[in-house]
Amino acid sequence: MLRRLVQGETPPTQAMSIVERLAGSPYANPRVRSGGPDASARKTLDFALGMAETMFRYGAGALEVETAIIAVTAAYGLENIEVDITNQSVLLNYSPKDQTPITVMRVVRSWTNNYAGLALVHRLVTDIVDGHVTRAEASARLGEIVHKPKPFPRWAVTFSAGLFAAAIVAFIGGGPLGSAVGFGSTILVSLLQRVLGRWRVPDFFTTAASGFLVTALAMLFWWLDASGSVDLNIAPGIVVAGGILLLLPTGRLVSAVQDAINGFPVTAAGRFLSAFLSFGAIVAGIAVALVVGTLLGMPSLEVTEETSSQYPFAVTVLILAVALATISITEQSPMNLVLPTVLIGVGGFLVGTLSEAVGVGPRLTPAVAAIAIGMASRIVALRMGAPQLVIAVPAILFLFPGLSIFRSMYGLSIGLEDISDGVIGLFNALTVILAIAGGVVFGDNLARPLTRNLSGNDRRNRRR
Repeated sequence: MLRRLVQGETPPTQAMSIVERLAGSPYANPRVRSGGPDASARKTLDFALGMAETMFRYGAGALEVETAIIAVTAAYGLENIEVDITNQSVLLNYSPKDQTPITVMRVVRSWTNNYAGLALVHRLVTDIVDGHVTRAEASARLGEIVHKPKPFPRWAVTFSAGLFAAAIVAFIGGGPLGSAVGFGSTILVSLLQRVLGRWRVPDFFTTAASGFLVTALAMLFWWLDASGSVDLNIAPGIVVAGGILLLLPTGRLVSAVQDAINGFPVTAAGRFLSAFLSFGAIVAGIAVALVVGTLLGMPSLEVTEETSSQYPFAVTVLILAVALATISITEQSPMNLVLPTVLIGVGGFLVGTLSEAVGVGPRLTPAVAAIAIGMASRIVALRMGAPQLVIAVPAILFLFPGLSIFRSMYGLSIGLEDISDGVIGLFNALTVILAIAGGVVFGDNLARPLTRNLSGNDRRNRRR
């Protein structure tokens, strides 16, 4: 007994099985075929690569892609698999004993908003893990997912984007006319992005042009109001804040933080660089519009005044619900997840309101709300057959400090008396954005013990 207490592990340097990477994921404990490795292992590897490419294109994080690959290859009887994921590529190495190893790689070169497709891939992997789908059937289902139309048509996405901007403008303190300007400018931005996309313009310049258009239109209507031509009573900062939220790389930031925490530094670095470039493009577009406005003789703005919703609390919650529903449509979420996204987002807003009431502070309040949203998103999404990201990303978008970004850029571009205020404000806005993304990932990890029995975890009659 004493010897068993003091002796070390046996063997002390044994390598961890790659299937252990599935612990805590929705694909834990896959049902492995008893007949041994598949004779046509290359077909299994090609299917796993195609599935991984589809998940990356639809916005999945590196950990989710890795666990899906491991679960699928293990379910189809392939051992001795190694997975290497970077920002744009997936590499698989299969090295069976006394056989020629196989190495295959796939590069992902395009991305699209299709959370409905990502949810379908998640269900496919879950069915494979359960042992209910053969490889031929899985390949056919993956082909159907790739060619399946998105749940909402393009005109509905464009109209929803405009409604989202209008609702956010009203949510953060704008009036009806400000919401109307936000709606119109966002519609124009969507059309501009479509044209620039056909011309193969890089995303950086497309985002910068969109930020410029949103800011220029807001400043133009404010200038007409200030000059006495029309009586609009529009706050341009609020209109710009509502317009640029859709331009922020929310999904990439959440995935980057998730990859960095889960041990994918190369992928995280690539996503962070891409997200910060998008952030820089938004900032550049705002700055150019402000400088052009000053050169045209526009008077100075008062950007330091505090703003809040002009409507009663119940109406504000209803406006937020409209914003959450429309952003879900814009992100092409599954139809059955639109209402859960709205309810979780409203719940996060109530948690944030309570946190602010008890004195948590303006910087930590968004992070607390993001943690609550991240936890609820994992529980609800797994129950409904989807990954956490599908609900969490649309539900947190209203937390992002779009107004702070505009104020900071106005201080950097126009307020030459004290540029340090603009730099500090921009740094604070970036800190809040990273805190929100980190809060979603933290909430996802906090909810893992509550989801052990969901989506394939700890099912009976399984063996590795």
